[in-house]
Amino acid sequence: MNPTSSSNKVIIIGGGLGGLSAALRLAKKGFSVQLFERSARLGGKCQVESFAGYSFDTGPSLLTLPAVYRDLFLKTGAPLEEEVTLTPVDPAFDYHFASGKRLTLPNASRAGVAEAIEKTFGKESAQEWVALMDRAEAMWDVAREPFVESELRGLLPLLRRPGFLASLKTISPFTSLRKMAKRYLTTPELITLIDRYATYTGSDPRKAPAVLLTIAYIEQIFGAWHIAGGIGQLSAALERRAKDLGVEVHLNSEVRSITTTGNKATGIMLANGDQFDADHVISNVDAQFTYKQLLSNHPKGARERRKLNHAIPSFSGFYLLLGLKGRDASQSHHTVSFPADYDAEFDALFKTQTPVADPTLYICSPWDHSMSPSPNHESWFVLVNAPRHSSSGDGFDWNAPEVSQRYSEHLVDLLVARGLLDKARIETLSYRSPADIETLFNAPGGSIYGKSSNGVNAAFNRASNRSPIEGLYLVGGSAHPGGGMPLVGISGEIVANVIASAPSK
Repeated sequence: MNPTSSSNKVIIIGGGLGGLSAALRLAKKGFSVQLFERSARLGGKCQVESFAGYSFDTGPSLLTLPAVYRDLFLKTGAPLEEEVTLTPVDPAFDYHFASGKRLTLPNASRAGVAEAIEKTFGKESAQEWVALMDRAEAMWDVAREPFVESELRGLLPLLRRPGFLASLKTISPFTSLRKMAKRYLTTPELITLIDRYATYTGSDPRKAPAVLLTIAYIEQIFGAWHIAGGIGQLSAALERRAKDLGVEVHLNSEVRSITTTGNKATGIMLANGDQFDADHVISNVDAQFTYKQLLSNHPKGARERRKLNHAIPSFSGFYLLLGLKGRDASQSHHTVSFPADYDAEFDALFKTQTPVADPTLYICSPWDHSMSPSPNHESWFVLVNAPRHSSSGDGFDWNAPEVSQRYSEHLVDLLVARGLLDKARIETLSYRSPADIETLFNAPGGSIYGKSSNGVNAAFNRASNRSPIEGLYLVGGSAHPGGGMPLVGISGEIVANVIASAPSK
């Protein structure tokens, strides 16, 4: 398509991966694209933070489904591998269970995973896992095109699709992830491992849909990948490609509101009062912020605000950045240490909304010497699930005096108690709380994933890509199809295709 001059102006609010994905695709199609980012850097949560010679991925720390970004780069100029260096992470994950068992999983190998499970838990456990992954594969086959790669415009269009009702039986929308795992698995540690996939969407495995099993399948088939210098290097590569394609990037430019005429989005107004007109506006900021702040007075946004209010917010995260002396040859790139009582963690996150006393500890320690002062140092990104920030009761007040400092010290003590860390190795330590995440990324409460996937209606309570206001679209982790690097990239593709296929006026 060659858009006409009367319909080719696009404004994108927010330079996260979803906004950048849409920007690249639309610029390649001939649209005039302006991107406005409130901070001094593009990439949203996908960043590399560096200090004292150490570098850390402070957002996504692994890349799955690299085909999403390979397709994006190939269709907008040149292959991804010409911009960044991709390397498979092998082993993919090292799981430590409270029972004392340890499971190390190879990268991108269903057979290898089954072999590792058999070695640790026995042949019957491995056979049960294979059967569960067969079910996950079937779910992925039927869910990928209608639920992930396509625009979701409500239940009725889905019901009209041939074979949709049969697909529902495979997906089991009324079955939770926990219940599905227990149908197939008898090994408690493996049920715990499956529970963890709910946390990829900030959700509770006792309420999140069974279809999240597809994440486990995707990891085993398509692998876990690292980018040299950190996953955040992808943001820099996307920025370079955007500028090559003529995208006009405005940094340190906070958008105050989306302007409208009647039911049509017409542009934006910045915090300094400057206005910019557009034929299409794409919001890559949190959907709740979009409808409550940027469109606070528009009546068409009321329904979306009600829908988002019905959805359960995802939890947030608290993370440590540790610069360590020495390098442990047995330390895996990705390590997960589970507590004895995983249910207590989810109760703290969603019921009492208090910091988890004995949380799951996720450690990302890249074997990438460019991310530490020397080959004899390690950069650790340590993440735990945390209740969202709130000073008014709907969450936990992470800004209360000394709360975050004490919790960071508690997490270091836990790392030591579980035999994961020698405190004497610490050279530098920094931390970020949910309150920090809220401030940095305009994410209400610091909810990393927007709304959770708790409940059968979660997918339909998530913000639609096409808003009820003509010419306004949403991308990113808080919009369809959801959070995570592959999905936000797909959201940008969905919106770019919708805009490109719209009739010129």
